[in-house]
Amino acid sequence: MEIFLLPDTWVALLTLTFLEIVLGIDNIIFISLVAGKVPEENQKRARLGGLSLALIMRVLLLLSITWIIGLKEPIVTIFDFELSWRDIILIAGGIFLLVKSTLEIHHKVEGQEDKPEQGKKSKTMSFTSAIIQIVLLDLVFSFDSILTAVGLTDEIILMIIAVVVAIIVMMVFAKPVGEFVNKHPTIQILALSFLILIGVMLIVEGAHYHVPKGYIYFAVFFSLAIEMLNMRYRKKN
Repeated sequence: MEIFLLPDTWVALLTLTFLEIVLGIDNIIFISLVAGKVPEENQKRARLGGLSLALIMRVLLLLSITWIIGLKEPIVTIFDFELSWRDIILIAGGIFLLVKSTLEIHHKVEGQEDKPEQGKKSKTMSFTSAIIQIVLLDLVFSFDSILTAVGLTDEIILMIIAVVVAIIVMMVFAKPVGEFVNKHPTIQILALSFLILIGVMLIVEGAHYHVPKGYIYFAVFFSLAIEMLNMRYRKKN
């Protein structure tokens, strides 16, 4: 506990917590879109259940930090291009995001929405599918999150605290963000477009090209600000 008496410890903890929350923005958007697909009575369970499992998974990964770092070692070489398990996971997660987001945009643009009335079995499968998608995609984001944490501190306890705080913040904001996104179709399209950008970024990262996330977040927040102005303009007219 002596580490908490050091000023540098609190600076590292606050910085790491802030980064974990920022990195969780894409998680919140994805969870909001996926949870909105399940029956209304199961949406809260999908959000909290998925995030709870994600929290457990991240803590377990942090406790296996040596194994996580080992995933950066090359396992396949193709024409002098080396691929590690980390690269494969990032590329697979990016492709999943691209396909999922593109299909969702297609359904919304073409008007192919899910039927509101479905059988009980179908609803259960929808809920299960939502949990699986949330956890699997969070696994991809967890690697990015954990490797970022490793670069800031060597203390596992600080990493765990930052992750727990970030997940709690996501749990608090997942519902209002989900309601806002699902209420406005144009915001849904913007959110899906953001996920496409994240998918491309993951693929590029897996191909060993670093893309500063600040550029993507700035572009998204700028687009969101413009859309908020458009919404106010439409409301007045």
